[in-house]
Amino acid sequence: MTQPPIVGTERNAMAQRKSAKSSKLKPQIRILFRKAIAMGPGKADLLRAIAETGSISAAARQMEMSYRRAWLLVDTMNQCFNSPLVETATGGSRGGGARVTEFGKDVLDRYQRMESKATASVSRELEEFSGLMADRRP
Repeated sequence: MTQPPIVGTERNAMAQRKSAKSSKLKPQIRILFRKAIAMGPGKADLLRAIAETGSISAAARQMEMSYRRAWLLVDTMNQCFNSPLVETATGGSRGGGARVTEFGKDVLDRYQRMESKATASVSRELEEFSGLMADRRP
């Protein structure tokens, strides 16, 4: 059984659905160091949240993750690089805090540039790949 040809409005609707799907597709880069993920999208988000809040615990709350999970991610990043990406301060009357170091800001900036380049370099392939994706949620 043959299907009727696609007319203009149907073709436009299909193109819009394909475009909407491809705009949701995004490559993710993870930088592996030995067996650890030194940097990836979640760790980049955590660094941005720490820079914004000045606190690992506040960043964890903002990202809806446990403090322990956030601390382990920070610890892994700090161990994977030559210098710490995050420094912490303990105690005091106002409690401790955390800050993203200049080195950490540089690492984050480089990572974001790599992500942008990766996304741009595969944009055409993502557009084509989006046609293979289901219209429904898994």
